[in-house]
Amino acid sequence: MLSALIKEHQAKQAAKRVTQEQKRKECVAAANELTQALVDHLNVGVAQAYLNQKKLDAEAKLLHQGAINFAKQTQQWLALVENFSSALKEIGDVENWARSIESDMKIITDTLERAYENTQSTTSQ
Repeated sequence: MLSALIKEHQAKQAAKRVTQEQKRKECVAAANELTQALVDHLNVGVAQAYLNQKKLDAEAKLLHQGAINFAKQTQQWLALVENFSSALKEIGDVENWARSIESDMKIITDTLERAYENTQSTTSQ
């Protein structure tokens, strides 16, 4: 009877060990699947972040190149405006010079007319 109880106990223990081993294997398999699913999920996020970063880098390069081109065009426009302003200033200077010459010529003409009139009046007396 005692040996039967021991054998029965050992049989139950062996059955429990088999059940526990089976559950442990299932648990390990489930943990592996979960880990793999988490890694896959993270890899998708990392891959998306990498692609986004590549796109941002490309856009940043384009923006930088656009800024350089804009700066060059701005410098060209500033040079054109400066040249235009200088040309307008020269036109103003020429206009002032012409007025000055005209004024001098008027003074000379008036002086010559008076001298002629004085000469005419002295010759007629």
